[in-house]
Amino acid sequence: MQATLSKRINELLVLAVLERGPAHGYQIALSVEERTGGAFSFQHGTLYPILHRLETDGHVRGTWGGKGRRRKTYELTDAGRAELAAGAAQLERQFRVLLELFGGTHAA
Repeated sequence: MQATLSKRINELLVLAVLERGPAHGYQIALSVEERTGGAFSFQHGTLYPILHRLETDGHVRGTWGGKGRRRKTYELTDAGRAELAAGAAQLERQFRVLLELFGGTHAA
């Protein structure tokens, strides 16, 4: 079953952030918001299920560490890099079609 568009975009946002290097959940959320100029953001209840799903699917690897308060740091796997490339290409095609459709409604 194909993921909903918003779910798919959220997963790809996480993978895109991790492409720059390992990060823990809070860093990922801040980076998404910063890199998208606030257009996208994660609620606490949204981000962690995505990270767990990506980890289960083998797209990210999580490692516990830190002194005192432990944090789980996530990093992109080779499978995650491939998923990011494929997903980005798919979204680009879908958005191109949408933009053409929307552009067609204004041409009269």
